Amino acid sequence: MCPNPAFPACHWDGSPRTTHPRRPLRVAATSPSRLLRAGQSGHCRQCGNRIDIYQRADQRPIALHPTELATAHVPPSSRWHLSGGIAHPHGDGSDWCRIPHTLLCPHRTTTRPLTPHVAAARRQLAVRARRLIDAGSLAPTVPAPVPASNFSSNSAYPARPVVQLLLGRYLADQQVPDIRCVAQTRHRHHCPQPVLAPYTPQGIWTLLPASPRRGQLALPTGLMAIYDLNHLPYAEQLRWRTQRCPAHATAPGAADLTLAGWEVFDPLLHAAHICTCLPAPTSRSQEE
Repeated sequence: MCPNPAFPACHWDGSPRTTHPRRPLRVAATSPSRLLRAGQSGHCRQCGNRIDIYQRADQRPIALHPTELATAHVPPSSRWHLSGGIAHPHGDGSDWCRIPHTLLCPHRTTTRPLTPHVAAARRQLAVRARRLIDAGSLAPTVPAPVPASNFSSNSAYPARPVVQLLLGRYLADQQVPDIRCVAQTRHRHHCPQPVLAPYTPQGIWTLLPASPRRGQLALPTGLMAIYDLNHLPYAEQLRWRTQRCPAHATAPGAADLTLAGWEVFDPLLHAAHICTCLPAPTSRSQEE
């Protein structure tokens, strides 16, 4: 006798098979953050422990400890809470709060006074980091020396260029042609298209004064190379600021899968990334 075959909707023993349909991740239209939480968890490069990346009100990222701690055990200056996907640097009146990973990272030296519970959590992360190093899963990080030139060895573009748009200056996290769209595709993957599309208005490499803000010390550098986008239409500058390709710039329903790589440029903090000469013209650069 041959056994009775199981139906596709049942397991081998006849029990019902329940399938949960996969729901696409979407962002509500009223959400203050367009960033999806999927894919925003990672590991600290220095200690290897897990971190959660959130966006602050000023659109800067912050790494928070993934576990909530009791508010009474955390100093008031280190309490963070989440509201609508945005991290705020104070408590919200609840009994639990989040804490920055920089306060717990064992590879960082903190000058803030630590409570016994925070110090215990810091020791636990130190033990985990030591286990990862002993197992060969984490290599001890050694700070790399800052290169004398901001230009990469195999390209005529600055490694981290300064881009001027929306009447402000921003430091990019990679070369201008390599800046990638941050939106999520319909297949829930990271968009592979660059922001610098071939059939869109291009920026201009120019030399502009590197004068700091009012009240700061003067820099020895008079002019610096900047990728200027201020002459482009407002919609095009906004597309660059949100770091989206032309296809996703007109798709308001598409959420962001990662944070934009812009950092507000400070001539004193980012003096190592200031270039005093224009990049060599190539087929991808648009010089005027």
